[in-house]
Amino acid sequence: MIIFKRPFWVCLHRWAGLAMAGFLILAGLTGSLLAFYPELERQINPQFYTEQTNGHILDIATLAERARQQIPSARVDSVVLEANQEATLVFVSPRPGHELSFNQVFLNPYTGKVLDHRQFGALTDSWRNILSFVYRLHTSLALGTFGMWVLGICALIWTIDCLVGFYLSLPQRVKRAKDAVVNKTEARTGSMLNGWQRWKPAWKIRWRSSSTKLNFDLHRASGLWLWPILLIFAWSSVYMNLWDTVYTWTTRTVFEYKAPWTELPKQEDALKDTRQDAKSREPRLNWRQAQAVGRYWMNKQAEQHRFEIDRPVAMWLIRERNVYQYSVRSSRDIQDRRGGTSVFFDADTGAFKLLLLPTGQYNGNTVTSWLYALHMGNVFGLPYRIFVCITGLIVVMLSVTGILIWLRKRRVQKAQAVTWQSVALLREQRLMVLRNTLHHYQK
Repeated sequence: MIIFKRPFWVCLHRWAGLAMAGFLILAGLTGSLLAFYPELERQINPQFYTEQTNGHILDIATLAERARQQIPSARVDSVVLEANQEATLVFVSPRPGHELSFNQVFLNPYTGKVLDHRQFGALTDSWRNILSFVYRLHTSLALGTFGMWVLGICALIWTIDCLVGFYLSLPQRVKRAKDAVVNKTEARTGSMLNGWQRWKPAWKIRWRSSSTKLNFDLHRASGLWLWPILLIFAWSSVYMNLWDTVYTWTTRTVFEYKAPWTELPKQEDALKDTRQDAKSREPRLNWRQAQAVGRYWMNKQAEQHRFEIDRPVAMWLIRERNVYQYSVRSSRDIQDRRGGTSVFFDADTGAFKLLLLPTGQYNGNTVTSWLYALHMGNVFGLPYRIFVCITGLIVVMLSVTGILIWLRKRRVQKAQAVTWQSVALLREQRLMVLRNTLHHYQK
């Protein structure tokens, strides 16, 4: 079948690369910057931060209450505590009947005083949003849900193309003579050694060769050496953009995987026969009550599942599912910053709903935690973040060299087409001369 022939995969790799090139160049450049997001944000927006003191950091509920007191037109959706150069942050939305020009509020973690606020990623809110705008470009082309779907599809194509590119780097099989008779073990060993010898040049870059060969080697060899991390970035991008569709479907066919969107139903389904909107209603548990319930369930789950709690890091009110999410950093976390150990409970009754541990609970969740942490540069400290930054630039280089390879082949094909047209024209002219000569002698 033609689908198993090498020319088919070459064509697929070429056109997939061309289709993705612009998106990957943008993702690579912005991703290189975002590897140092906390440090850059602190430099650009020092007003979001307070100097660390020996004072006591306020708890989540107190911070939520003080944000609410200072901004009466807002309702609190989540509180994220300070961790590793990240500001104490409250996400807000407008109360029904009110308007807000911002969705993030930065608080002094020791007093609860509002330091500043902004609309995340909005360039109209001055230059201080430049880094958050870069983040929006990286995750959604700054086009909201539509942009996330575009980049998600691009990430899926990139994942497949990583596999195709690896296959194309392998040496082509050499057909053995039909009458060759050799020992099977010797044939297998010799074939492996011969295969590696023929594959070895694909891993090398001929620095002193012509620009055409150098460009090709940069594309092929760089892609091979970084192939594992490129595949990780590609598939983790599918998770970040198509988390509740393609990623969940695929992961659950291989691993045991649970997430809020798979286990907790949306409240719109329960309220569709009423006039009340799930996103506008307020839960019966306020933030202080919810914090107490979250601590209770987290301590109970820690005892039951044998993990140690380090510190609380955040609490979210997920209105569309009518649950609170209480998160801590625990002994099951792998990230350098923040924490992903979470309990979910009913926002009205406090009834326990779900526990999600980053590792050691469901194998699909463990894989996902590692994918996310590796993509975000949130493991292995500064050396790995430098590596992520460099990898982003190499993604740009791979896209550019791929375009140059295609342009060169296109020029060659055009030149060949012109050459064949010239040959055909010359042949036709010679035939015409021959016909005229024969016609002359026949007269």
